[in-house]
Amino acid sequence: MLDVLFSSLGQLFTVPHMLYMVIGVLIGLIVGIIPGLGGIAGMSLLLPFLYGMEPSVALGMLMGLVAVIPTGDTFASVLLGIPGSSASQATVVDGFALAKKGQAARALSSAFLSSMIGGLIGAVVLTAFILIARPVVLSFSSSELFMLTLLGLSMVAVLSGKDVFKGIAACGVGLLVGTIGMAPATGEFRLPFDIDYLYDGLPLVVVGLGIFALPEIIDLLVKRGAIAEQPCQLGKGWKEGVKDVAKRPGLVARCAGIGSLMGTIPGLAGSVVDWLTYGHAVQSAKDKSQFGKGDIRGVIAPESANNACACGAMVPTLLFGIPGSGTAAVFLGGLLLLGLQPGVSMLETNLDLTYTIIWSLALANILGAALCLGLARPVASLTRVPFVILAPLITILILFAAYQATRSLGDLFALGIIGAIGVLFKQANWSRPAFLIGFVLAPGAEAYFYQAAQFQGAEAFMRPGVLIIGALIAASLVLPPLRSYLQKRRQTEGLANHALQEEVAPLSLGMIDVALLGSLLAVAGYMWWAFADLSMLGGIMPRLAIVIIVAACVLEIIRTVIKPMKWQIQTLNQQLLWVVGFFALIASVMVLGFLFAAAVFCLGFLLVVARMKPVVAVGLAAGVTLFLMGMANLLTLTYPTGMLAGL
Repeated sequence: MLDVLFSSLGQLFTVPHMLYMVIGVLIGLIVGIIPGLGGIAGMSLLLPFLYGMEPSVALGMLMGLVAVIPTGDTFASVLLGIPGSSASQATVVDGFALAKKGQAARALSSAFLSSMIGGLIGAVVLTAFILIARPVVLSFSSSELFMLTLLGLSMVAVLSGKDVFKGIAACGVGLLVGTIGMAPATGEFRLPFDIDYLYDGLPLVVVGLGIFALPEIIDLLVKRGAIAEQPCQLGKGWKEGVKDVAKRPGLVARCAGIGSLMGTIPGLAGSVVDWLTYGHAVQSAKDKSQFGKGDIRGVIAPESANNACACGAMVPTLLFGIPGSGTAAVFLGGLLLLGLQPGVSMLETNLDLTYTIIWSLALANILGAALCLGLARPVASLTRVPFVILAPLITILILFAAYQATRSLGDLFALGIIGAIGVLFKQANWSRPAFLIGFVLAPGAEAYFYQAAQFQGAEAFMRPGVLIIGALIAASLVLPPLRSYLQKRRQTEGLANHALQEEVAPLSLGMIDVALLGSLLAVAGYMWWAFADLSMLGGIMPRLAIVIIVAACVLEIIRTVIKPMKWQIQTLNQQLLWVVGFFALIASVMVLGFLFAAAVFCLGFLLVVARMKPVVAVGLAAGVTLFLMGMANLLTLTYPTGMLAGL
């Protein structure tokens, strides 16, 4: 065994392997920085070049890309408030809040360092698991996987703060949106509204960009300032981020361990692990007041898990040929192109290549983190640029990223509709992470429940693993409030009185809250009627979502009636104008075509709204157009040509 390990290590430092791994790292950084592309698109770009390559060299390039994308996507999440990929959604919550406080470099450096450490821990776990993971992975049945999705849903209460019922209602809306499309149990179609695009459900990248990115863009445009509300101290920020990680080794290790273990379970992608570890950071914190407002722990936790999860996803891919994630699925295709058969043969005849993959993952994590740390200071300076200049460029980038989902105009309309919901949630302080958690977990929860009930019956929920995970769910719901109660009991009389005053502070309620509560109750009633024809199995998840929405809304109404209530002015006029403008942009894409509409929009926005010099505006608009054309060639992508092209 040791001779194989050392021979693989020697192969790692050969010139061809190192060269191609660096190429993979650079491509991974570029793909990670561009929001919405992610590992699937990046890996797909490399596959055509694998034909005829030496397997060890090709694997170095692939692993360089796999390891670095979860690191590079942090730039967009922190600086722009746009999830760089589905695995960096939780990073947006506190990372972007830190950037708006002028601490972008701190958030980035802590994210990159924790990503590197998480990746190294993941590589160590992968080294051990590659030999012992077979019985572990096979021991998870559908019932355990269903309980893991419930564990993810239980984090909603933690992430919602004092507005628990609003968070639960938002989660219910996410669950309902996640049920759009075909029921996995019966094949029935739910909520298609006779629209072809909806028969397959909404893509995660569209929902993620809509619920997070568009509301942040509109909010910054309304404020008419830079992303950072305070000057970004770049000289000190990156050092402070390194110190933040050094102060919290336990959090990094725990989240990396969670990411590694969850990554070994096929189907539980980084988006689930992201929120689980974020919820763990909130639960394990004594002071939770700054989460969502710019707490560095909210960056360290998910970033520690991202790269570790990518390593864990390699376990089922290499051992069983079962991809643990979308990126791993494309990687599996790359293995087959190289003539390598995943499974037992990877441990018997190709054990040296297996460990080459592991060593490459570890080294690529170090190289990627080093490059990102070097880029953190200059890239973080983007937060001081007036956002009105960046807005049109980012908007087109978001449209491009959303269009990658299914390459349909429906992606753009879905982006706008989810974005409008996100704007309402943001203005009324409803939990957008809760919405996204519900959406992400809905398909998996329904599929696993159906499989467990069909194949195992009532015994499915009496298995030891199910009971253990159920105990974890109960602990996650009971222990935080109990710990908070005990801490208050230990406080002095004066501090206890002060805490009590904070506890009974009047709840806030605004016009948007009233509109959302009334609209959700009305929509829930209509949906219950619309689902009347569904079978029991086909309608169980949407009906559960409706029950959650109604119960949470009713409890929120009761709470605002019983407890002291403070009326809050919630403005929406300017935000609605920008939402209407976004739909006008989508309409122009339909008429003029994507490329022409993007160029005209950028040029017009920069000239009229940003009031830039014509020469600079033309240069930026031309740069956006050239970027879109270049990506179309790389991805063999055909943009919508518009109605005028057919005349």
